[in-house]
Amino acid sequence: MSSAFGYQKGGDLEAGSSGAAGQHRALYPGMQESPALRWALIRKIYVILSLQLLLTAAVASVVVKVRAIPHFFTTTNAGLGLYIFLIILPFIVLCPLYYYHEKHPVNLILLGFFTVAISFAVGMTCAFTSGKVILESAILTTVVVVSLTAYTFWAVRRGKDFSFLGPFLFASLIVLLVFALIQMLMVTLPQCRSCSRWASSHR
Repeated sequence: MSSAFGYQKGGDLEAGSSGAAGQHRALYPGMQESPALRWALIRKIYVILSLQLLLTAAVASVVVKVRAIPHFFTTTNAGLGLYIFLIILPFIVLCPLYYYHEKHPVNLILLGFFTVAISFAVGMTCAFTSGKVILESAILTTVVVVSLTAYTFWAVRRGKDFSFLGPFLFASLIVLLVFALIQMLMVTLPQCRSCSRWASSHR
């Protein structure tokens, strides 16, 4: 039974190797590539994601704290047009990012540009959103990330395969992105009009 997954009798199932072979724990049963390389890739991915989140939080904080920035976006036609462009810009950057995803360091530069572009939209949304809503979103996002990470490690160590979910995840992502875009526009545009009326009444 164990030989079907590439193990010899007497091997350690959790270690992913037979006997004392290998110094690194395998990520999942029957793993063919080096566990060290796979774990290094996972660490790199999480480092990049952490840097993206920190950069997004930093830019969003600047947008929220410097009131002149949301004031410009909401009280001028140029600002409104620029805001709509910044919302669309991350989707535009995704095209070259997909094409150059294996070309280093172009992929990292485009990834940073994508993060900065989307952080402006996040910052503008946070500038006109209640702190409780932002805190709730942060907590829910943290729970989802931790839960998916824990489940993924639990599942792959038992030989589970997630490739069949590809079409469903793609469709769900498109629906989520379109829904987020509609929500941002529906919330921002009325606030832009109210901010414009407020600014004109205080001139």
